[in-house]
Amino acid sequence: MTTYRPLPDRSEVFYEYTSYAFGPEDGVPAYDPEEHDTPRATTGARRGLFEPDADDDRPRAVCKHYWLEAFVRGDRHPMAGLAAVATPPEYRRNGYVGQLLERSLEEYRDRGTSLAALWPFRYRFYRRYGWDTANRIVTHEFDPEILSFARNAGSAGSFVRVSADEFDALEDAYAASPPTLAIDRSERWWRHRVFENHGTDPFVYAYERDGTVAGYLIYRIDGDWGEKTMSISELVAVDREARLALLAFCSDHDSQIERIELRVSERFPLRESAMEPDRIETTVADGPMVRIVDVERALSTLAASGERRSLSVAVDDPLVDWNDGAFRLEASDGETICERIDAAEPEGSEQRIDLNGTIDPDATIDVAALSQLVVGARSATDLERTGRLEVATPDILDALDTLFPETTVYLGDHF
Repeated sequence: MTTYRPLPDRSEVFYEYTSYAFGPEDGVPAYDPEEHDTPRATTGARRGLFEPDADDDRPRAVCKHYWLEAFVRGDRHPMAGLAAVATPPEYRRNGYVGQLLERSLEEYRDRGTSLAALWPFRYRFYRRYGWDTANRIVTHEFDPEILSFARNAGSAGSFVRVSADEFDALEDAYAASPPTLAIDRSERWWRHRVFENHGTDPFVYAYERDGTVAGYLIYRIDGDWGEKTMSISELVAVDREARLALLAFCSDHDSQIERIELRVSERFPLRESAMEPDRIETTVADGPMVRIVDVERALSTLAASGERRSLSVAVDDPLVDWNDGAFRLEASDGETICERIDAAEPEGSEQRIDLNGTIDPDATIDVAALSQLVVGARSATDLERTGRLEVATPDILDALDTLFPETTVYLGDHF
């Protein structure tokens, strides 16, 4: 049986595996601790999967975990970030990645984590292991003139450039109304994941109003003279006035740039605000993926509390057995409890049991679709319409829509 353990002193091997997996066009990597062991690169916990009886001590697969907290419907919840999953070609097609993912979920569960997120190299690959799309990334490309509508909105504030040492000035604006799955950023994350980049570090400007930061921008300017693009990776505003001020700030770069590339969530109202939306090139791409780690914990902690609800859900999990089965969800004012159901229910139970002694659930869903439902990425109605959810009655569908209402989900941080 394979063993799963930390990789505290195997930086060279980890770099070798991930370089081949994600950048083989660069040739055989030359590991340099001074160049590659940066604070950005060493953030996270490295893990490896080993064959204990092998002649060598080389891991068969590696990955990295980030121990995060994410906002979910306004509250903070633990979330694991999975990254750098890599297997060298000589060890592929042996099921090592599946084992690595299963053992990773076991570690997440032991840590009390409800959710896990990742940025996939291919969606089909991770979907078969129970992850599914958390949110989409919308990219708008346009001439700076398109934002001229924002210049006339008026502004009661001013702009100031912010350094990494001043990251805390942005925290209140960032956390004012965060979308679900936005990371509750630590100082290390702000410094080495936001204010630093793999190549050129970005510009960060804050919009201040009445002595308070009401929004900010993170962007780069790339390209040769006459072909420059302002690439905005993050735009945060606490209200409409701040959003317009930030857009006007971008528009005022029209003497330096030819194009603006704005990366935002699907809910960002650019096309609705612009006078010439037909001149905006908009592309939509699937973003990160999310997965429930533990169904009992996730449904107990992430369901909306409200009127009394009682229903059973059968879940299909292709990777871990603790999520594979039937669960009863009991919700009342201020409390929600989810527990696994045994086929042998106590006498007098309202749970339906069929003639074979198995559970006859109110709803049936796979864990990937359930993950989308729980975080609010898709509604129960939408999942039922597309065949990802089966319900016994319309009342059950209404109950699931009430317990897990659709909301704005946007995880933009890469890891």
